[in-house]
Amino acid sequence: MIDPLLTDCRRIFLRGLSRRVRIGIHDFERAAAQRILFDIDLYVPLVQTTPQRDRIDEVVDYDFVRSEVTRITERGHIDLQETLCDAVLAALLAHPLVVAARVSTRKPDVYDDCEAVGVEAFRRKAAAGDLPPTETLP
Repeated sequence: MIDPLLTDCRRIFLRGLSRRVRIGIHDFERAAAQRILFDIDLYVPLVQTTPQRDRIDEVVDYDFVRSEVTRITERGHIDLQETLCDAVLAALLAHPLVVAARVSTRKPDVYDDCEAVGVEAFRRKAAAGDLPPTETLP
């Protein structure tokens, strides 16, 4: 069953967004930034994001997503991918038109016997009575 909050939504996505991030718990990870790939889905209501004048201000701009990822990844060292993933998810959900989001982060260069290691989280915007999501990075 589809969450009623996601009915009549448009999915906006970015695949393979790449950033160099200072992330990890091991000494060698603290020494240099690593490549992190992001896959991001945003769900926005069709009624509020269907352009009438074919203008960017009528939709959620991809630049918003890229800017939020950059802002969070440039704050300083992050120990865990879970922390990074949750912070990006919370920032994207703060946009007034985003009703749900999925964020996947992966390190493609960790092991030579697998394509990548990573985490993924999905959250819908808080409904009436729910507590709002918060960013988890200081």
